Amino acid sequence: MTPAPDVAPVPDLGPDPAPPATPGPWDDRPSLWLLGTPGRGEPQPPLDDSALDADERARAAAFVRSSDRRLYLAAHISLRRLLGACLGTWPESVRFTREPCPRCGGPHGRPALPGPHPPLHFSLSHCEGLVLIGVAGSPVGVDAERVPDPGAVGDLVKVLHPAERADLAALPAEAHATAFCRVWSRKEAYLKGVGVGLGRALDADYVGDRPRHDAVHPSGWSLRSLDLGPLRGTHAAAVALRDTAPPVLRILPDAYPHTPQQVRRA
Repeated sequence: MTPAPDVAPVPDLGPDPAPPATPGPWDDRPSLWLLGTPGRGEPQPPLDDSALDADERARAAAFVRSSDRRLYLAAHISLRRLLGACLGTWPESVRFTREPCPRCGGPHGRPALPGPHPPLHFSLSHCEGLVLIGVAGSPVGVDAERVPDPGAVGDLVKVLHPAERADLAALPAEAHATAFCRVWSRKEAYLKGVGVGLGRALDADYVGDRPRHDAVHPSGWSLRSLDLGPLRGTHAAAVALRDTAPPVLRILPDAYPHTPQQVRRA
């Protein structure tokens, strides 16, 4: 049988052209929400952490660097508010659990809402300068990464799928760090969606931009990189979906985790 030709890469998913908006009741469509966070040395508005539970507060307090603590708080405040808006409940009323791990059955799989049939699935990722939240009717994984120092990429590439390594080797050296970060964000998004995280061998699945005749994307999953606009050169982000509907990418207002508010359906 003649091998299938390489497939053209799917364009990056760009944001909805509408201005930033506060989330409301979920419309059953896969949705991605981006939040920019202040960088080091930039003004740091106060955060309203009143919706967080004791475990989240303890995790936040454990961070040594204040910048890491504030990023964690901004991400988890935003997640609670967004899920509260989707579900029509108070953010502090949202409860979380862990699904069983697909590999060992232990209680450390995907974060989830409680119950055998949760109304929606979600995924959260954050890195310096960026928070990404995904909401869908079926399993979803998202990941956001800051482009690493070029000198750190060489050893990291060795753990990737052989076809991913070949894709990167075909690029000029100055593009390796950014291209690696794109692949890594796609891989983490997929592994988070599956629920195994980095416990699965990183060379087991091909998640590159261009499915090839010798390596195709995992069956049943849709993988998309995100167009981050001004952050395109410094960050990468991706989503993995077990859903046939295309996701919509929206931007959260910068003040979303800062302004005291309670969002619930009337």
